[in-house]
Amino acid sequence: MLKTSAFFIGFSILFLLVNTSTIKGQSVQQTKGLKDYYQNYFPVGVAVSPQSLKNADQVALILKNFNSITPENAMKMGPIHPEENRYDWKDADSIVAFAQLHGLKVRGHNLCWHEQTPDWMFVDKDKKLVTKEVLLQRLKSHIDSVVGRYKGKIYAWDVVNEAIDDDSTKFLRNSLWYQICGEDFILKAFEYAHAADPDAVLFYNDYNTERPEKRERVFKLLKKLIDQKIPVQAVGLQAHWSLFEPTQKELVATIERFASLGLKVQVTELDISVYPWEKNKRDLRAGESDTFTADMQQKQTDQYGMAFKEFRKYKKVISGITFWNISDQYSWLDEYPVKGRKNYPLLFDQQLQPKKAYWEVVKFKNSDTK
Repeated sequence: MLKTSAFFIGFSILFLLVNTSTIKGQSVQQTKGLKDYYQNYFPVGVAVSPQSLKNADQVALILKNFNSITPENAMKMGPIHPEENRYDWKDADSIVAFAQLHGLKVRGHNLCWHEQTPDWMFVDKDKKLVTKEVLLQRLKSHIDSVVGRYKGKIYAWDVVNEAIDDDSTKFLRNSLWYQICGEDFILKAFEYAHAADPDAVLFYNDYNTERPEKRERVFKLLKKLIDQKIPVQAVGLQAHWSLFEPTQKELVATIERFASLGLKVQVTELDISVYPWEKNKRDLRAGESDTFTADMQQKQTDQYGMAFKEFRKYKKVISGITFWNISDQYSWLDEYPVKGRKNYPLLFDQQLQPKKAYWEVVKFKNSDTK
């Protein structure tokens, strides 16, 4: 049974009993949060860490604005299964317990990925690569344990994460999963997850899905899985976007393309960087600034506004939106991929206050649906 800390219980009672709580002097119960504005559309979630759930101001912001949470790192294979015969459940358990205490939905993230996979998964006692049969058995054991532990508590899982190569001339990423198992690791991961929890919604999750060439490769993979009767039920658009992409046309084309397969679509890791897309790590260059300018603020507001306008139009297809981190106080994009550079990709600023983009996202009439 999951243990709920005294902090969570105490904070819950305080939050429910006090008529007017505050975040930096602002009332958090006299106005609606994101989840309330979008209650007729889809759940609105956020990625969290155990540390963020120990911060009273951040907890208040979460409970006001979100009705779904995703563990940012706590359920990835490396943190939760660091050694073959050892699981570390503490952080993941604390997040699930918090969600159950407050009636929040939970997305599981993730079961199979080329990053944050412990080395032991791929090698034998002599440090040589294991056979396909051994690797698939280890994957099955991992999925059985993790999905089985949270069965009935987690409604959806990112089963396979980022299997498509970044190179537009290639199809699947040449990961160790692929080198050892070929495409079968993808098929088997979904079969194992479905067997472990038949009621969970199973996602394929990837980034840059709005770029036409990558969209088509993801589409090709999903159609192949569907044609083979593999239990993939939804696609996750990570939505690590920027002021410069995607365009409205690219976003609409992506939603419609995946919906044509009969899949539900979720935006699983939303943030809008104020800088152009980069993936290769580098240092901050001379003359570069990380100031959040008025021009950046307006362009970010426009980009968030465009995105949510389309999300609302496609509410029959889109089954959830999840932001990747709570506020600009901390983002995984800080110093990534540029060392020493602050980013400002979210709807709440470093003081946990709504930004201009927030008000653009919630300024709408309940209309325009498809």
